[in-house]
Amino acid sequence: MAGQNSATASDYVFDNDGDHSSDQHHYLARLLDPLTFERLALTGVGPGWRCLEVGAGGGSVALWLAERVAPDGRVLATDIKPGLIPSRPGLTVARHDIVTDPLPEGAFDLIHARLVLSHLPQRRQVLSRLRAALRPGGWLQLDEIDITRWVAPPASGGREGEVYGIYVTAMARVLGAAGSDPTWGSSAAGDIAAAGLVDIDETCWTEVWERGSAGLGLLISNSHHLEDHLMAAGMTSGQLREVRKVMSAPGFSAPSFEIHSILARRADDDRGGDRPSASGGW
Repeated sequence: MAGQNSATASDYVFDNDGDHSSDQHHYLARLLDPLTFERLALTGVGPGWRCLEVGAGGGSVALWLAERVAPDGRVLATDIKPGLIPSRPGLTVARHDIVTDPLPEGAFDLIHARLVLSHLPQRRQVLSRLRAALRPGGWLQLDEIDITRWVAPPASGGREGEVYGIYVTAMARVLGAAGSDPTWGSSAAGDIAAAGLVDIDETCWTEVWERGSAGLGLLISNSHHLEDHLMAAGMTSGQLREVRKVMSAPGFSAPSFEIHSILARRADDDRGGDRPSASGGW
C-alpha cells in the first residue's frame, strides 16, 4: 500500500506520484512507523551500519534509519518512483525495481521492506535476492498485512457496516486484480524460512480504527486514490461518497487489518557471494 516496487510500474495500483500519494504516505507513517521503528531497533541498528530500504515510498523509515546509522553509516532508499523521498546526509536515493534490477551481494547489515512483497507475484524470488544482498549475520525485516479478518462487520453495524463492507471487499478485489496478495502477511514468515533465513521472529498487531485515526484516514485517502479501480471493481460513485461520509462520522469504528512484522537473519556461516563489489554505482 506504500509506493513500492512491483513487477512493472503499471501493475502497481498506488501510483507514487498521484494526486493522493502524499496523503497516503502521511497516513501510512502515522499508522505503521511506531511498530516498524520498534521492531527495527531490536536489530541493534546503529552508527556505521549499511542499510537498504526497499520501496521507500515517502521516506519516513529511510530517514529514521539514516539518523540511526550516522555519522559513518549509509542508507540506500529505493523505489520505482522515488520522487517523494527527501534528501538527507548519509541517505542515497535510487530508482530501482527489486524484481529486475541488480543488487550488490553481501553488502547490507539490514534490509527493510514494508508493504512491498505482497504486491509482487515474484515475492519468493525477491526473498532469495534479499538474502543474497545481506552480509552473513545481517538482518531482514518485512512488515506486511493480512486482510483475511478485516472484512468482518465493524462495530457500528447497520447501513454503515454494509457500505464499509462493500468498500473493503472492493479494495481486496482491486489488489488481487493487480497481482497482489493482501493476505500474505500471515504466511510471510514461512516463505522467509524457505528462502534460507534463520532466527525468525514474528509479531502480529491489530487495533480498532475510530474517527480521525490514521487507519480510517488512510482508507479515505485510498478511496480517492483508487476511485477508478474501485468503480471498475463494482462500486458506484454514490457508494464511494457514502463510505467516505461513514468513515468520517462520529462514533464509527472498525477493526484494522493485521500487521505482521517479521525479523530474520542471514546465517553467520552463510558465506555464498559474500561482499563482492557493489553494482549500480552504490
